[in-house]
This record gives sequence, C-alpha cells and structure tokens, in this order.
Amino acid sequence: MSSADDPAERSRAVRGAHEEFVTGGTVSAGVRTVVAGSWRRSAAALPAADFLAPVELDGAELEEYRRAHPLASVMPLFRELLGTVADDGAHLLAVCDAYGRMLWVEGHRGARSRAEAMNFVAGARWDERHAGTNAPGTALALDHAVQIFATEHYNRAVQPWTCAAAPVHDPRTGRLLGAVDLTGGDQLAAPHSLALVRATALAAEARLAAAAGPGPLLSALGRDEAVLATADGRRIHLGRRHSEILVLLAAHPEGLTGDQLATALYGERPVPPVTLRAELSRLRRLVGPLLGSRPYRLCAPVATDVARVERELAAGDVRGALRTYDGPLLPTSEAPEVRRMRHVLEGRLRRAVLSCGDAWALQLWADSAWGEEDLEVWERLLAALPVSAPQRAGVAAEARRLREMYGAGVRVGVRGGAALRGGAGLRAEATFAQRPRP
Repeated sequence: MSSADDPAERSRAVRGAHEEFVTGGTVSAGVRTVVAGSWRRSAAALPAADFLAPVELDGAELEEYRRAHPLASVMPLFRELLGTVADDGAHLLAVCDAYGRMLWVEGHRGARSRAEAMNFVAGARWDERHAGTNAPGTALALDHAVQIFATEHYNRAVQPWTCAAAPVHDPRTGRLLGAVDLTGGDQLAAPHSLALVRATALAAEARLAAAAGPGPLLSALGRDEAVLATADGRRIHLGRRHSEILVLLAAHPEGLTGDQLATALYGERPVPPVTLRAELSRLRRLVGPLLGSRPYRLCAPVATDVARVERELAAGDVRGALRTYDGPLLPTSEAPEVRRMRHVLEGRLRRAVLSCGDAWALQLWADSAWGEEDLEVWERLLAALPVSAPQRAGVAAEARRLREMYGAGVRVGVRGGAALRGGAGLRAEATFAQRPRP
C-alpha cells in the first residue's frame, strides 16, 4: 500500500487486516512491513487493542520537565515551521521526549478537543509500549521518520487519525532526544506530510548544532562504541578499544603511563607492549594532536557524558542525572577499569534514585532497559505515587508481577556485570535475601 492510494480505500482494507491480526495474530500480506512489526510489538506489550494512553506528568511537574528538556530551545522553530500548518489544516503539532512522553500538543482548537478524548495530551505516554502503533512512538522505536495512516494504528481509539513523525537527535552525540509529529485527518495521508516533519527535524538538529558549545565531547553511555564530537563539528565513531582508551584518559586528565594504561585495559593478562603502542598509534591517526604521550593523556579538556552525570549527582540533581544517563558505560567492555567505572556510576545513580523518593525519577528508572525488572524501584515507585495517580494501577500490577516472578524473599536490583539487554542495558539480577544463591 503506497501513500498514493486513496485514504478511504486504504483505511477499509487495513481495518480488515487489523481485525484479523487482533483476533488471530496473523498479518495480511497487504500490511506495510513497518506497520506489521509495530503491531507485533504492540500486541506483546498491551493487553487489548482498545485503551487510553497513560498520563504520567501534569501541572508543575510537566512544566518543570519540559522547561529543562533540550527540545524546549527549538520549540519556537517547531511552531514556525509546523504551527501554522497545524492551525490552518485542523491538525496538531506534537513534540515528545525519547521515552514517548508528550511535551507539547498544540494546534487547532477543535482537533485538540478531539485528541483529549484519547489522551493525546501533554504529559501522556505515547511510545509503542504504552500507546501501540503511532507515528511518534514508532518513529522512536525505529529511529527514523514514519507515517501512520488511520487504521494502521494498533489502538482502535486512534484509528480516525493520521500522523507523521520524525526523530530528533543531539547533533553532537547522536543521542535520541525525542520526536516531532503532525497529527490530523486524511489530509495528512499525502507524502509531503512526512517530508515536512522530516525537514523540520533536520532544521531543529541544525539549530541545536549551532547552539552547541565548541569543545570536544565524548559520549560513551549506553553504547558499545563511543562517539567523539570535535570542536570543528566532526563526529568520530570510535572502535571498542579506542573507546576504552579515551574514556580512561578523560577520567585521568593527569595522564597514565603505558603500564598503568595497560593494566586498566587488560588487567593482569600479559600483553606485549607493542600491542598497546599499536592501538595508540591508530587512535592518534583518528584524533590527531588531542592524544599526547609521556604520559599518555588528552592534550585538551574533553567533556564526557559520564562526568556530567557525576556532576549532576554531586549537585543533588537526580532528574538531571537521569536525563543525561543513556545507559551503562560501554556496556560490553571487559576492560577492568572501565568495568569498575561502569559499576560505580550505576550504583551511585540507582542509590540516588531509590533514596530521593521522587516518583518521576523512580518512573524513569523503572521504564529503562536496565531498571524494568528492578523490583525494589517498582515498589518504591508505588509507595511514592499519590493514590489518585493514573499510572498507579499499572505500577502495582508490574510490582506484583515481579514479586511473583522472583518469588518470596527475593529482592531485585541492578548489579554490575549482569547480563546485557540489547547491547545497551543491564538485566536486573535476583539477589536472594533469605537464602544463598545457587
């Protein structure tokens, strides 16, 4: 089904395929691949095809969160490029964070009123896991621009709508910041709608790049291979060993001798000195005069996402630390010093989340790949939520599921060195409180 098809005809055809999938689990050959994959993910996460997306933030919490979000600085650009289109066409301009939380939903008054009935509002959660197939949620899941037509939505309540969304990234680090979306009726079924939101996302990334600071930045959280953003605007994708070396040198601005660096990388395993020298020689060809020797060191200050999380924790800014933390440091690295740094940072952040009593922070950790099976966090979250909180029932159900899964007397927590999930996060590991582990 191409986007050139008649919208009404396409909607009727896909409605039948949707019912066939919901009732029997089979996907018709006529359903687009991107939609079929999203339906399967939605069915695995959601109990039914009729529901309301949860509202997680409102009032002062919502205002505080979006005021501090990086996409706040480009909202004037979004309004300039898409706001008029939304108003004139009875559409909605929506912007969400990387977790699918709607930060802004603006546009035509009548469209906003209709959208409120399905909780398409600021503060609601519209990732696939909570809202099923939809343009912003699916764009986040796939990390590319997506258009979802009418009955291609998994949730029947959303099927009167058509939407197009594109992800927005931090231009220096490549980090996913969120998505920009245009939602409305059949008028948005044309290809130019997707092109428009994609161009808007690129314009936002260009605006963010122009506003970024000029110094080098090393991003190593939540990724197996680090990215070095240079002062002249280049992004250097580093191999695994070079990632480890730069992380270690950034953490030791005074420099490391060859023996110290070798121990940090290889531990007590005997490695010929020429092996490390060869790695450093290849790294120098990538980063040039940034890498110095005698001792090995970085010849200019290099900011890192690790150091930023540490600063935010030291300042008591748990929310800021969570926003910066994209996952464990070089999660598949076996370099002894990198492993130590990874475990220390994870532990500090998790302890801060548990002790702060902040429902927002606890929710963010619980929703992450490294915290989704952390029973202690889910229970603290349940205790921190007001009785009237809309997500309380879901949190209680998840805490109950984890308690049943791990059994009586089991306490679940994140532990350094636990099994990896998707190359980017840690699986929660059961720690038996009342009996020895096997």
